Amino acid sequence: MAEHLRELAEADPDGPGIIDEFATITRTELNERVNRLVNGLRAAGVGAGDAVAVLCGNRHEWVEAVMASGIGAYILVPLNWHLTADELAYILNDSGAKALLAETEYAGVAAEALKETSDVAVRLVIGGPGGMGGVPPTAAAGAAKELPEGFESYDDLLGGASPEEPADQAAGAYMFYTSGTTGRPKGVRTSSFVVGMPVSVHAAMLSGLAGMFQIPDGGVCLINAPLYHGGPFLFSMLPAYRGATLVMRRRWDPEEMLQLIDEYKVTSAYAVPTHFVRLLRLPDEVKAAFDGSSLKGVYHTGAPCAPEVKRQMIEWWGPVIHELYSATEAGGLGCFVTGEEWLTKPGTVGKPLPVMAIEIVDDEGEVLPTGEVGTVYMRNLIGGDFEYHGAPDKTAAAHREAGVMTVGDVGYLDEDGYLFLCDRKIDMIISGGVNIYPAEIEAVLVNHPSVLDAAVFGIPHDEFGEEVKAVLELAPGAEPSDELAAEITAYARDHLAGYKVPRSIDFTDEFPRTETGKLVKRELRDPYWAGRGRTI
Repeated sequence: MAEHLRELAEADPDGPGIIDEFATITRTELNERVNRLVNGLRAAGVGAGDAVAVLCGNRHEWVEAVMASGIGAYILVPLNWHLTADELAYILNDSGAKALLAETEYAGVAAEALKETSDVAVRLVIGGPGGMGGVPPTAAAGAAKELPEGFESYDDLLGGASPEEPADQAAGAYMFYTSGTTGRPKGVRTSSFVVGMPVSVHAAMLSGLAGMFQIPDGGVCLINAPLYHGGPFLFSMLPAYRGATLVMRRRWDPEEMLQLIDEYKVTSAYAVPTHFVRLLRLPDEVKAAFDGSSLKGVYHTGAPCAPEVKRQMIEWWGPVIHELYSATEAGGLGCFVTGEEWLTKPGTVGKPLPVMAIEIVDDEGEVLPTGEVGTVYMRNLIGGDFEYHGAPDKTAAAHREAGVMTVGDVGYLDEDGYLFLCDRKIDMIISGGVNIYPAEIEAVLVNHPSVLDAAVFGIPHDEFGEEVKAVLELAPGAEPSDELAAEITAYARDHLAGYKVPRSIDFTDEFPRTETGKLVKRELRDPYWAGRGRTI
C-alpha cells in the first residue's frame, strides 16, 4: 500500500489526496503522513497483528489510520463516537486494542473508557485548539497543546517519526463491531482480509472489489457519512485506493451535499435511504439549481429503500444510483444492482456478485425454489467466511455451514435471480441505515427499578425507516405516567448511545406469551405497522 501511495504521489505530487474541514492534504503529504504514522506506531511498540482503535469523526487522520493498517499489518477497530464510556471500554477490552486514536471532541469519553482498560498502551489525541490536527506534522510538533491526561499528540508522534517508506510491509485487517442480539456487541473478523497478507494480494482484492461495484478510477469521492460504518468505509476507501480525491465532511447536510458535488465535480458518493428522503424534501429552487452531471456512481446500503423514493432519485440524478445488499459479516459482499437494472426490477436489492450465491432456506433447512419466501443465506464461492471475535456459539448460530451465513433477512429470488426482501426474522431495527439490536436496549431498561419486563422493536418512521419503540410491563407499585416514561428515557440515555434510546414508550399490563412463556413480540409490533404496506 505504501508503494501504491508513493506511485499516486509521484504521478500528481501537489494534487489533493484529501480535502476535509481542517486541511487540504496533497498526495505527497498523505504518503509521508501515512509512512510517519506506521513508523511512529512501530517505535511506540505497536506491532503486526496489534489492534488499533480509532474514535474520530470524518477527517484526514481517520484515512491515514486506515492506510497505515494496510502497511503495518494492524487490525483496525472503528469506534462509533455515539457510544458511552462503558460501551467503548467493552470494545477496547474485547478487541485487545494496543493503541487508541481519539479525536479531541471525544477525548473525554475516551479517557473515561480507558479507566476500565489496561492493555491500551499507546493513546493519541487527534486535533487540538484551533484545529491543529490539520497542519503538517513538522509544524505541529512541539506546539503547545492541552492534552487529556494520559494522551500524547498524534501530530507530535508524526513529527518525530521518519517519512521514509516502512520496511516489512504487510496488509492488516478490519474488525467492525456490530451490536448483538444478546446484549454486548460482537467483533466481526473476516477471513477475506488476513493480517500479514502480501500487500500485492491485498491490492488485487481491492481492485477486484472496485471493479464489481463499478467504481470509477480517479475522480472525486464525497464521503459525509460516519466512517465507523461499513458502507461509508467501503465506498470511500475503495475510491481512495483507486486514486480518487476524498472530500470529507463530519456531518451530512442535504443542501451542502448538492453544493459539494457541483463545487468539486464529485464522481462518486455514498448515501443511505434517509439521505434520499431529505434530499427530495429540499425546496424546488434548491433542487433545480443542482447540476450533478459529474456523478458516475452514488452507492447506497444500510436499509431497504422505498421504491418510490428511489424512483424519484433516479428521475432526478439519473441511473447512477447503485445499491449493495450486504452485511458487516459478509465483508462487503452480497448482491448489487445498478440504477439501470433496478428500473427493470423495481424493489430488488440486486443479483449476487460473481463471488457470491444466494440461497433461500425454509425453517427445516431446505433450499427453496424460485419465488418462494424464506430466510436469506449468503454463500461465499471463493472460500471467504467470518467469525465473531471470541464468540464461537454466536458464529455457529449465523451459519448453515462454513461460508454460508445469514443476518436474518427473509426474501425470495425471482426467475432472473434477483433478490427481493420481505421481512426480518430477527428483531434488528434499522433506523437511518444504522443497525440497532433490541436485546441490548432491553437489558438496560429492565434494570430500572420500575420496570418488570421490556420489549423493544422498530415502528415506522417516514424519514428514518424505523424508530425505536419500547413497550414496558411495570413492577408492582409502579404506575404508568408521562413522568415515569421521561424518567426511564433519561435512565436509558445515561447507559446507551443516543441512537439506541427509545423515541417513545408505551405501557402494558401483560405481555403476550406462548404456553412456554416466550414473548410473542410480533403481536406487540404488528399494530404499529398496520396499513403501512411494508413490514421493514
